[in-house]
Amino acid sequence: MPIDYLLNAFTTLFVTIDPLGLAPIFAAVTVGLTPAARRRTAIRSVIIAALVLLAFAFFGEGLLGTLGITLGAFRIAGGLMLFWIGFEMVFEKRTLRKLQTADKAAADPVDHDLAAFPLAVPLMAGPGSITAVILLAGEARGGEWWLQAMLAGTVAAILIMCLFIFLLAGMIEKALGTTGRIILSRLLGVLLAALAVQFIVDGVRELLVV
Repeated sequence: MPIDYLLNAFTTLFVTIDPLGLAPIFAAVTVGLTPAARRRTAIRSVIIAALVLLAFAFFGEGLLGTLGITLGAFRIAGGLMLFWIGFEMVFEKRTLRKLQTADKAAADPVDHDLAAFPLAVPLMAGPGSITAVILLAGEARGGEWWLQAMLAGTVAAILIMCLFIFLLAGMIEKALGTTGRIILSRLLGVLLAALAVQFIVDGVRELLVV
């Protein structure tokens, strides 16, 4: 059903990209920038992440085929990766890893583009979200064309959400507080782990049928 696919796509991508969790990281990475520079960085990072994720959504399965990897095998591998991300979220390890990535970028004396690294890649378009879009794109190709349109729209909607959250990063961080952020992260981690198990089950079923 299209509505089931839409809910699955939105939930999976929302949890893997984690817009709310990126708010304090964006605030930390862009310390010292003017408000105008922050806005430009936020917009550019979202555009870059969208291009990366949509490229994998539409061409990722073809790349797998070229490498001789079946979608069933990728579902299992991707499900295991997503399960690990969920595990990290439940035990509050993922945020620490993201903060370490951001700190490395901020400490780098070489003049680099914060929008491209670390904001777009790997914080938004990272291994988890790239895996998720390839898996979701594989499901969409088994249905009608509007499922692919739904996936593209879902990617766009969540990244637009990221943009607004970046622009309001300071306010959101204060509103959630440390306790609120931890509770939200752990709840979403459990949900992602359940979705990951479903990906693994679907992959095993596909391989057994073949």
